[in-house]
Amino acid sequence: MGYFLTSMHLGFRCWSDSDLPLAMELWGDPKVGVLIGGPFNSQMVRSRLTSEIAHFQDYGLQYWPLFLLENDTHVGCAGLRLYKAEQRIYEFGVHLRPAFWKRGFAKEAAKVIIEYGFEVLGAETLFAGHHPANNASRRLLLSLGFVHSHKELYRPTGLMHPSYMLRKPHMDEVRPPPVPPVGFTENPDQIASGGSRGDSSQSFA
Repeated sequence: MGYFLTSMHLGFRCWSDSDLPLAMELWGDPKVGVLIGGPFNSQMVRSRLTSEIAHFQDYGLQYWPLFLLENDTHVGCAGLRLYKAEQRIYEFGVHLRPAFWKRGFAKEAAKVIIEYGFEVLGAETLFAGHHPANNASRRLLLSLGFVHSHKELYRPTGLMHPSYMLRKPHMDEVRPPPVPPVGFTENPDQIASGGSRGDSSQSFA
């Protein structure tokens, strides 16, 4: 499938226009949608997919679709978006299909994306937020070292979502970074001038 990132069980690639069925089974699922401002109809899911593709074309970032390495089953998505580009703060998030909740895949995916953010992108801080009722995401973020920093209005739900920050660690040794996705060459000027977090994005489901 041409994965550009892998972990023990998961592979990551980029979204394409042909992935609408995968997007529908993820963001179109009411159990997922309710946590990120849904439920979403087919037109809204298509818009979300288009937004992810456009964000990658502009900035080399998206919530990348992830799959089981053993059989290429679609698990969900995980990745990064611009949050405060001038401060090199990126929004981090994971959305999983309900069939894969409580199986350790969210944490496995999160570790890969966190490493990518700090080692490949040179992020100084990662931001994440979640629906107030999503206790599983709260526990996950705290287990990953995120620290609660504030509450932030998330317009699609109309709620103040708990928000967290994870600052770049001081590492005694530097591991070889993962290879960036094929087809994207980072433009530092574009990254530096990018916008802040959009209403269509939310970190955890």
